[in-house]
Amino acid sequence: MTSVDRSRVAVVVALAVIVGATCALLSATGFDVGRAVTALVGGAGGSWFAFGSGTLVRATPLIMTGLAVAIAFRAGVFNIGADGQFLLGASVAAATGLALRGAPAFFVLPAALLAGLAAGAAWAGIAAMLRARFHVLEVISTILLNFVAASLVSYVVRGPLQEPTHIYPQTESIPIAAQLPRFGSATRLHLGFVLAVGSCVLAWWIVRYTAGGFRLRVAGANPHAASVAARIDVTRVTTTAFLVSGAAAGLAGAIEVCGVTYALYENISPGYGYTAIAVALLARNNALGVIFTGVAFGALEAGATAMQRDAGVPSVLVAVVEAALILALVAIERIRLIGATPESA
Repeated sequence: MTSVDRSRVAVVVALAVIVGATCALLSATGFDVGRAVTALVGGAGGSWFAFGSGTLVRATPLIMTGLAVAIAFRAGVFNIGADGQFLLGASVAAATGLALRGAPAFFVLPAALLAGLAAGAAWAGIAAMLRARFHVLEVISTILLNFVAASLVSYVVRGPLQEPTHIYPQTESIPIAAQLPRFGSATRLHLGFVLAVGSCVLAWWIVRYTAGGFRLRVAGANPHAASVAARIDVTRVTTTAFLVSGAAAGLAGAIEVCGVTYALYENISPGYGYTAIAVALLARNNALGVIFTGVAFGALEAGATAMQRDAGVPSVLVAVVEAALILALVAIERIRLIGATPESA
């Protein structure tokens, strides 16, 4: 069974667990299980509009941030700051689009996307520098930087980038030239989904078939052996992976602004960077698997919205299930690693 096949099986198992856990929660809290599950499934894929404009649009930032987390985890770097890197990418992309208003479309859109990508890499670079020079645990630094990033977004949408009337805490809409094209007028699905899938395919190929990808895998599997036996500069490899991870998360933020919201506002991320941890773990940090798990979580979020709208069920119940799934995945991975150690034999 290939890694992609294993990822597909993992998605099916995860969906079964999610549906079962959701039904149990609904039953325990007194809601109509049949009506709620019908709304959940219908909202996720009951029609092409629901699947394309709901599931795939919601899956796009999860795929990109999931890829960011998977790259870092594969290198042995615990980047928990994808949410902050997402916010910085979204902020800089919005600022770039607004600053280049009136410029040609062939220049504005790539500039906004690249600016978001660079901003995410730069934000991750702070934690990478702290890790490399001062041995600061990236788990701590990236989590703290998430709060700083959220505060920065609050500042810019209430200060220098606030819309002209100064009524709403958001920027004005970016120009059409900075907006990602959609696949037809009857859908919200945009070119960002293709960029996300293409990024995963490219990352998978690099990790699997290039010397740099080999060094990343070896450094992540056993940094001491990589340094001593393979003569790999582990610090350089992990720092590079950290920066690439941040770039992917920053690009996710830029895609969200240019393809969905067309403006920057507070809470533009409902926690994409944290859900991305589950996306990456469920895919076993495989870039191709992230596509499938990202779509699975996108379907769950789209279905949760429909469940709240059509069946009156609070969508936070699904958030509880997502949190339980993350804890289960971490526990399973820990058990697997313990079982793989020589001492357990």
